[in-house]
Amino acid sequence: MSRIVKAELRLVDLKPLTKRTDAIQSFVSQETPILTITDDDGMTGTGYSYTIGSGGSAIVSLLQDHLLPQLIGMDSEEIERNWRTLLFSMHALAVGPVSSLSLAAIDVALWDLRCRRAGVPLHRAVGGAHSRLPLYTTEGGWLHIESDQLVEDAVLMKERGFKGAKLKIGKPRKSEDVERLTAVRAAVGDGFELMVDANQGLTLDDAQRRAHLLAGLDLAWIEEPLPADDVRAHARLAATSSTPIAVGESLYSLSQFKDYLQADACSIVQVDVARIGGITPWLKVAHLAEAFNVPVSPHFLMELHASLACGVTNGQWVEYIPQLQSITKRGLDVRDGYAYPSDEPGIGIDWDWDAIDNLQTSTLPITVERQGVGVA
Repeated sequence: MSRIVKAELRLVDLKPLTKRTDAIQSFVSQETPILTITDDDGMTGTGYSYTIGSGGSAIVSLLQDHLLPQLIGMDSEEIERNWRTLLFSMHALAVGPVSSLSLAAIDVALWDLRCRRAGVPLHRAVGGAHSRLPLYTTEGGWLHIESDQLVEDAVLMKERGFKGAKLKIGKPRKSEDVERLTAVRAAVGDGFELMVDANQGLTLDDAQRRAHLLAGLDLAWIEEPLPADDVRAHARLAATSSTPIAVGESLYSLSQFKDYLQADACSIVQVDVARIGGITPWLKVAHLAEAFNVPVSPHFLMELHASLACGVTNGQWVEYIPQLQSITKRGLDVRDGYAYPSDEPGIGIDWDWDAIDNLQTSTLPITVERQGVGVA
């Protein structure tokens, strides 16, 4: 038995290196809570979560005031029990982004601690199904980028070995989306996968028409074409679209994925380890999708998802969006367009603590210990 005796919470605000826009928003900030836990043997584990734009302070408050005091004294090896206990302790707030993103920081830290204690890397601890997975890039496909730049970036990524690229859709005129994608397809040829993402910005009739217009481009998927809470509309679209429908980044529970899969409303699952509440529920979603013969191509957080997607049989792609360079000493292992999971014990992220301390939004980290709550 190994009891948690200390939790140290930081918050850093990571600005994107490039301008990021889609059909409904701009990605201007990644507020990133980073949690380090310590057990009574002196072993540590670190987890993290994120927001897009705002909300980091809400996650910090929920952790500091409610979840971390409960975590102190819990057995670090009882990860399933801990996750469920903490979830039900704030049941009136779940299911939702703030509760899930808060749970994720704790759950990832517990898995990091478990893997470090056992001396095994995360991808092996969760299954070890693949030694590598192909990468697709999103960084060159944002909605504000002009067609010639889209083409230039996609060609460059193909030359660098990437296996695919994702482009945003949702221009005011459907013909603009078609023209942009047609130009990219002509430039990269048929051996390079193209994905598109509408970021929940379309109505059903609009999505049906755009899917029809894009059908000849052999797209890998249309991502989040409609509001994520409308399962029925996604099912209607999936029934008529020859292009696969991908969802998941805006779903926050296992049951929500169950509803999509049972309704045949998607054929690619993009479960996000932070937004689902951590590694524990992420694995359940991946295994559920496998039962439906549906692949997993997770959203964002490539440093974690490379290990998780390589750990499960139905892992398909890793999304390349670099965001942790300023607070890590070593980035994701990328070779010839493939992501390789870290073989270091733990989740495989080499944190730069000096950089984190310099960037954190609070003057000092928040510390919760057996004695109480304070500032370290």
